[in-house]
Amino acid sequence: MKNQLGKIHIYTGNGKGKTTAALGLAVRAAGAGLSVCLIQFMKAKPSSELKILKAVKNITVYRFGEENFITKAASAADFAAAKKAYALAEKAINSKKYNLVILDEINLALHFKLITEKQIIKLIAQKPAVLELVLTGRKVAPALIKLADYVSEIKAIKHPYQRGLLARRGIEY
Repeated sequence: MKNQLGKIHIYTGNGKGKTTAALGLAVRAAGAGLSVCLIQFMKAKPSSELKILKAVKNITVYRFGEENFITKAASAADFAAAKKAYALAEKAINSKKYNLVILDEINLALHFKLITEKQIIKLIAQKPAVLELVLTGRKVAPALIKLADYVSEIKAIKHPYQRGLLARRGIEY
């Protein structure tokens, strides 16, 4: 079988596990000796997986966002964080330093209008042929689905949140 060039992956849907799937791919890639860049949009709260990811020499993690999740309208700080995340994403994609770039929650950043669809399409267009690019987050734009090679929808069927249970460290964060 012929070796294929880098692809575009999307993990979306209302279920738990989009970031987890992307991180699984990051670990797999790092285990194969590939260089990984994870850029998280809209995430500032501490999360348990960061400890182990920081220990892996060929995974680089950047996080941008505010402690409070956007519920109605984004703040100026939310826009500023997204602008920084986007600039770094553009730099990482064009650096030729990474084999895999993960833009975690970029779909949701688009939904909240922190960035534009045109900006994401520009990132995809700039992607070197050999780079794997992962976009995660709920509410993915149909135009992005058309550009992707892999699209996985993670559907919520049942979750403890629905019964009022709080998130657990090491499982949900």
